[in-house]
Amino acid sequence: MTANWTIDGVKEALAAKKISARELAADFYKRIEARNPELNAFLTLSKERARRQTDKIDALVAGGKPLPPLAGVPVAIKDVISTRGIKTTCGSKILQNYIPPYDATAVERLEAAGAVILGKTNCDEFAMGSSNENSAYGPVKNPLAQDRVPGGSSGGSAAVVAAGLAVASLGTDTGGSIRQPGSFCGVPAMMGSYGRVSRYGLIAFASSLDRIGPLATNVEDVAAILQVIAGRDPHDSTSTTAPVPDYRTELEKPVKRLRLGIPKEYFGEGMDAGVRKKIETGIELFKKLGCQLIDIRMPHTDYAIATYYIIATAEASSNLARYDGVRYGLRVDDDSLLAMYRKTRGAGFGAEVKRRIVLGTYVLSAGYYDAYYLKGQKVRSLIAQDFRDAFAKVDAILTPTSPVPPFKLGERTDDPLQMYLADIYTVTGSLAGVPGISVPCGRIDGKLPAGLQIFGAPFGEARVLQLAHAFERAGGAAV
Repeated sequence: MTANWTIDGVKEALAAKKISARELAADFYKRIEARNPELNAFLTLSKERARRQTDKIDALVAGGKPLPPLAGVPVAIKDVISTRGIKTTCGSKILQNYIPPYDATAVERLEAAGAVILGKTNCDEFAMGSSNENSAYGPVKNPLAQDRVPGGSSGGSAAVVAAGLAVASLGTDTGGSIRQPGSFCGVPAMMGSYGRVSRYGLIAFASSLDRIGPLATNVEDVAAILQVIAGRDPHDSTSTTAPVPDYRTELEKPVKRLRLGIPKEYFGEGMDAGVRKKIETGIELFKKLGCQLIDIRMPHTDYAIATYYIIATAEASSNLARYDGVRYGLRVDDDSLLAMYRKTRGAGFGAEVKRRIVLGTYVLSAGYYDAYYLKGQKVRSLIAQDFRDAFAKVDAILTPTSPVPPFKLGERTDDPLQMYLADIYTVTGSLAGVPGISVPCGRIDGKLPAGLQIFGAPFGEARVLQLAHAFERAGGAAV
């Protein structure tokens, strides 16, 4: 059977009756059984739900009826996205037995388009992390180098695609959690504009930043998944009414003469020499494709990490207050209500989540709100203005996805600041609400992948995908 399936490959094989949807799912479950024990990328499998969906697809094939766009495509879902009847833990002990009564809109739309949900992928607890080492259920290993992290927090979603355990997956991105794992695992990974994909059913970390997006083996498949999950949802008041373009058609538009901004602030100190070399080579490839490279300035970039960790932790502190042992999730009983709260949250949350709750509570507290949270929101506006100013001059912005290649497991767990700095190039787009994609950009010393990040103007996903597709087709993954 095909080792690396694509969406079109699956659909063609089903239509030609070379394989059934049920057989394809069974093949993927065999792959998972063989590799997941070493990677720890899947937390829960949904075989019964997958069987029901494959039977529907096979019935369409047998009846000669048209197949939906993702017919039979095996996909994986990050374990912070609600799935009806399937355990959804957020990588946390506090939700270790939680089973949602409803599907997230993105999951609902995937299944309506014919996708087969294989299961739920491991992630940093409540999506808080840059290495997938914060999960209560153990770290995920990078399938390209098992002594390395896969990136976080969507490390499981990136790892299953890179390892061929799913054709595509959904991750979530709050400050880089789709793009950075995509970079570390060598797969395309897309964050749409804030509001482009419904957040209904996404268990919240930081509500003004969280986004759901696709990871896949190629840019065309990323576009196909985004096409299905994007669009207005009445369940999410922040989802946009802006029309969804035909992303796959837009891929084929020429990139010649497009203006690409190169911000000086993203190429400063702290970038690994191997990463720098690959990104500079990737940027030169765009020049060969006929694009115009323009130097730009984004002066507030240096404040992005501090701003992000003020705003994100403040929102996390508020969002995670609901996990108190009263309504759902873990409960550690005690004689007094206060002691029950304390023991439940103490036992249920891991160290990184506790650290962010404490920091967020502090910046929201009386006497500090104006000094930290309010000021953070003002700086966020300045960072967004940097992007608006840039897009008045250029069509897209090129940067590294991460300043470093995948680092070793355990290398940064005792140094939270170094861990946070892994997101230095991704948090800016998160704060500004713009779309971004990470595309593979060669291997450092022929081994560890690097990722090139492409930012677009708000709701300019089509342009971002168009450039990423052109780069991929020109051999960008092998520069």
